[in-house]
Formats: sequence, C-alpha cells, structure tokens
Amino acid sequence: MFATVKNAFKTKEIRRKIFFTFLMLIVIRLGSTIPVPGINTAVFREWFMKASNSGTNALGFVNVFTGGSFENMSILALNITPYITSSIIIQLLTIAFPSLEEMQKDGEEGRKKLTQATRLITIGLAVMQSTVMGINFYRQSGFLTIRNPLVVVQIVASLTAGSALMMWLGERITDKGVGNGISIVLVINIISRMPGDVAGLFHQFVLTSDKTVIQAALAAIVIVAIIIAMVVIVVILNGAERRIPVQYAKKLQGRRMLGGNSAEIPLKVNTAGVMPIIFAISLFQTPLMLGQFFNWDGKIWSELSLYLNQGMWFNPAAWKYSLGLIGYVLLLIFFAYFYTSITFNPLEIADNMKKQGGFIPGVRPGKPTSDYLTKILNYIIFIGAIGLTIVGVLPIMFNGLFKADVSFGGTSLIIIVSVILETLKAIESQMLVRNYKGFLDS
Repeated sequence: MFATVKNAFKTKEIRRKIFFTFLMLIVIRLGSTIPVPGINTAVFREWFMKASNSGTNALGFVNVFTGGSFENMSILALNITPYITSSIIIQLLTIAFPSLEEMQKDGEEGRKKLTQATRLITIGLAVMQSTVMGINFYRQSGFLTIRNPLVVVQIVASLTAGSALMMWLGERITDKGVGNGISIVLVINIISRMPGDVAGLFHQFVLTSDKTVIQAALAAIVIVAIIIAMVVIVVILNGAERRIPVQYAKKLQGRRMLGGNSAEIPLKVNTAGVMPIIFAISLFQTPLMLGQFFNWDGKIWSELSLYLNQGMWFNPAAWKYSLGLIGYVLLLIFFAYFYTSITFNPLEIADNMKKQGGFIPGVRPGKPTSDYLTKILNYIIFIGAIGLTIVGVLPIMFNGLFKADVSFGGTSLIIIVSVILETLKAIESQMLVRNYKGFLDS
C-alpha cells in the first residue's frame, strides 16, 4: 500500500490529481464550519446534545456521515446524504422499469441521462429535507435568530445549495482527482469524527481517576485490540471471494487454432458491500428521526421507539428492547440478498459465457450454469451476511454494555476500508496504463 502511494507521487499527472483531491477535501472541511444564516446554532447544538444524552438520538448516524456538519448546522449539514439516497432510488428504479435498465446499458449517452436524473432527484430530496427542517425550526422557539417566514426560505436555500455543492465537488473529484469522489467525501467525513471519539473512549475508560495504572493500561489494551480486530475482520470480509474456474473451447479460424484459454469468475463474499447495513439502519432510524423532528408523543410510540433505537440494545437495565436487534439482523440478511440480486445477474453472465464459448468444468452451458452460479452465490451471500452482522452488531453491543458511543462502528469501518482499497486499485491501474510500453516499443 505504502509503495503504491510512494510511486504515485513520482508520476506528475497522478501527483497533480492527488493534490487536487486534497484541495477539494480542505474546501469541504472548511465549508462544514460555516453556519446556516438565521439558525441559532448554540440552541440547536444544545438540543442535539440533549437528544444524544437521552439515549434516543437517531441523528447520530446522519451526523457521522456529514462529518459533524449536522451537529454544527453548517451549510453542508445535509452533505451528500441526498445524493446517496438518490443513487439508491435510481438503482431500484432500473429494476422496476425496463426502459431505465435499457438506458443504463445504452453506453455513455444512457449513463449521462441517468446521472442527470440522479442530480435532479438529489436537489428535490435536499429541498424536501431542508423544508421539513426549516418549518420545524420555525415552529419551535429559540431555534431561529429572527422568527420570520423569510428566514425559513433562507435556510432551505442555504441547505439545498450546500447539498448541491457537495454533489458538484464529489463529481469534480471523480473527474479530476483519484477514486470515486462521493465515496472519498464520505470517508473523510467519517474519519474527521474518529479522533474525538477515540479521545472520548480513553477519557471514559482509561483516564478516569478511580482506576489504577494497571487497570488503565488493561483498558487501553482492550480498546486498541477491539479496534484492530474490527479492522482485520473488515479487511478479510472485504477481500474474501470464491473463484469459479471458466474454460474456453478451442475453435478453428482459418489455419489457426484459437481459444482454449482459462479464466475465473470472482464472486465476492461481501458482494453487496456496506449497502445492506445502510438500508437496514435507514429503515430503523427514519421513524425515529421523524419522531424527534415532529415531537411525536404517546405511550405506544414511546415504547416502539425504544425497540427501534440501537442505543437501547444490549442495555443491562432493559434487555427486552434488544428484541429490536432480531428485526435489524433479518433486514440486514434480506438486503444482502436483495442488493446482490440487483448488481449481479447469473443468467446474463451464463449467456455471455455461452456466446463466447466459455463453460464451467463439469457444468453444461446455459441455464445449468446460471443455476450453478445462483447456488454458489446464495451460499457465499449468507456467509457475507453473517460477517456483516458480526461487524455491525459488535459495536452496538459494545456501546450498549459499556455506554461508549463511538462513530467508527462496523458501518464506518467497512466504508473506510472499501474506499481506501478501491482508491489504491484506481491509482495502481492509472500507473499501470502509464508504464505500459505497448506494441510500439516491442
């Protein structure tokens, strides 16, 4: 990894792309400090901290993904969350509508149309979310510096513009920088929260006055060991794959015998990546977010919200609320299969292999190949879902048992590791292209 980064800086073009990426990230972090005009940020931060301390805060997930911009209520408070939601909507619509699926396969022109649709939906979602926030700020006293409807319009415009800016910066990083811009922005937001959380952990479990030196050292070792173990599990889960051998038949073309090559189909254990966790958490957190913004009350809702709240799972004082974890795990496994079915089509792969004269040894081409790939895929998806469950549940269990609220949970670690590995692969591919001599030098 370090060798790749070192060699990348030796290439002028790649070095310029890396510096451009760093510059854009600096702009993003500076933008996260600019408050939205018209909002009393001190009052909002006090409300946010009170919700966090109450144990029913559902906005922490959003705050992590925005790099603390939501907590500070900056102009980048919405960040890239509308864009991520929009991308998911477009992916789901391509399954529901064959015309969109054909557009996706229609080369560069089709992808441009889908990109434009994603942008429009992003702006629409940003307007909707900022409008809901602005109206609720207007209804509650103290959140606005001046209680005026025009201030609400100002808030909506600022938050929408901030979300559009984040989308634009992410696309610029993709075009002129290294790696996927949106993913890199998401990673830098998550990483920006980690130093404070690590310091909080050490202050809570190590630097307390009631612990001896040996107890403090043991606590520090346990914290470091847990973090390292989580990273190792994520790296293994992200890189694990099942390789299916493929043999291509020989054919006579003119006087030459062509084909006969062998290849492999890599089936990743964690084919769906982090999307199942994001989908499952979103379904659980959305009702809680709406309840907090609209101040829902009532005995039934109060009880239901405790089952949905991750902060109450593994709570020794109320074990019954951990039943919500069962629904979370079932949703996670469901979305692992669902998202894989969207991104991986065994029938299409089997047809392409048949057209190219390829076959899996011991398996007939066509539908038998498709059935074989589906069987193998269902098996490894289940293993990947179990791995995702372990990675996603361990931080929740740690937080519930020890009351240690951290941002670098399973979801964050999977995102960070995946994006870093993908970015390094992108840099390596660019370096390979530039170092390839080709036929002219042969």
